[in-house]
Order: sequence, then C-alpha cells, then structure tokens
Amino acid sequence: MTESAVPFYAPQGDECVLFEHTWKKQLPLLIKGPTGCGKTRFVEHMAARLGRPLITVSCHDDLSASDLVGRFLIGDGSTVWSDGPLARAVRSGAICYLDEVVEARKDTTVVLHPLADDRRVLPIERTGEQLVAPPEFMLVISYNPGYQNLLKGLKPSTRQRFVALSMGYPDAAVELGIVQRETGITEAQAQQLVQLAKALRNLTEYDLEETVSTRLLVSAGRLIASGVALPGACRAAIIDALTDDAPTAMALAEVVRALVGDGR
Repeated sequence: MTESAVPFYAPQGDECVLFEHTWKKQLPLLIKGPTGCGKTRFVEHMAARLGRPLITVSCHDDLSASDLVGRFLIGDGSTVWSDGPLARAVRSGAICYLDEVVEARKDTTVVLHPLADDRRVLPIERTGEQLVAPPEFMLVISYNPGYQNLLKGLKPSTRQRFVALSMGYPDAAVELGIVQRETGITEAQAQQLVQLAKALRNLTEYDLEETVSTRLLVSAGRLIASGVALPGACRAAIIDALTDDAPTAMALAEVVRALVGDGR
C-alpha cells in the first residue's frame, strides 16, 4: 500500500511498533485512552500499514453477543444464517476493532474470551461451527478509563487476556503538527489552539466529564480554515462541545478570551 493510502497518524511513542509485534504474535490488544486522543485513527493507520482489512464496531448499550457473532434471518419462507462483524473478521483474517467495548452488554465480552486466548476460536452455538482464527486475524478493543465504574468496566478475566496499551493526548509539539496537518491553518493559529488545550486541560475546578481533545482542536481548526474567526471556532467546536452548563461555559470562554482574544 502506498504511503498516501495510509491514514495519517502521528506516533506519540513506540505504539506502532508494539501494535505490529502484537499482530505478528497473534495477540489481542486493549487500547486505553480518553475520548478524542486518536485511538481509532491509530487502529486505522496500523491496519492500512499491515495491509489488513479493518472491521470496526462502535459499541453501545444495546449491542449484544448476537449482534457481533450473527443470527438467523427469515426471508422467502426460510431462515438463513448471517454472520455478524466479528465472525466476518475471523473468516476473512481482518482486524476487528471494538470501540468503547465497555459500553456493550456484559454477554458481549464473554464471547471474546476464546478468541483472546491461545484457542483463538469463535464458537457459533446456533450453527455448531467453531471458527478458527487465521494468523492474520487480530482482535483490538478500546475503552476510556475516565468513564470506568463498577457497572462499566472490564472484568479481570477479560482484561488479562489482552496486551494493553495506554494512550493520552499528544505532547504539544506532536499535537501542533497534527492540528496543522489535519486543518491547513497557520502554525501561529495552531499554536494558539494547542496553548488553549493545555490551559483547559489544567482546569480542575470545573466538573467536566471530558477535557478538550485533539479531535476538538482539529474541528476548531477546520472551522478557522473555512473562515470562522478563531474565538467563534473555539466557542462552537470546544466550549459548547464540552459543557451545557452556562457558568462553566462562561468560565471556559474567559480562558479563550485570555489566550486568543475576542476577535475584535
């Protein structure tokens, strides 16, 4: 695959090397990190680099084991088995990425156990099949530890089947390059966004579920590139994306004004 066909990703450390070795040794990978730090882009980048198809599942509260493995469908007076995304990935030797896996129903993670240990098999109880994963198959899951609680967390029996990789927001120099590369704004404008992110991430007195992510900086940068003034872009893409609380939004807006001005 040509370099231009590989999704852009700026490494923060040796995570690309770790991913490649994990894939070569047929090990499953757990990626931990906050929202918008680049987990999904990282997996897309690595799948393209390794020349493997990628099947991504965005997990949610209603996602069941049947949604992943497959089910019988009724049509034309007969029932036909339809593979779910996990079964398709195993059959084709793809990389299967389960994004925010802790959001799925509890029965979902149990299905992953025989795929995530030395067996590397996916039992399909309804058909009696036992799919053996080819060497090229890889299981990757991710979640945000910031949301982890007693009801939404990985059991030790699941967690300890995976090689774990912790990701955070990039350091300032890397993040500056990402914002410029993804938006086309000037270095000075990108520097202002990165400085703003640093300031907002250091705020601890406000009850924010999440802080400003690299993804939000890119969104703000793209608005700026299209002609929106920097303060307005920060308001729309960062402040209003982080909170619905009016006093908190006003406090964040003060930080924006202090760092980038009010656009006048």
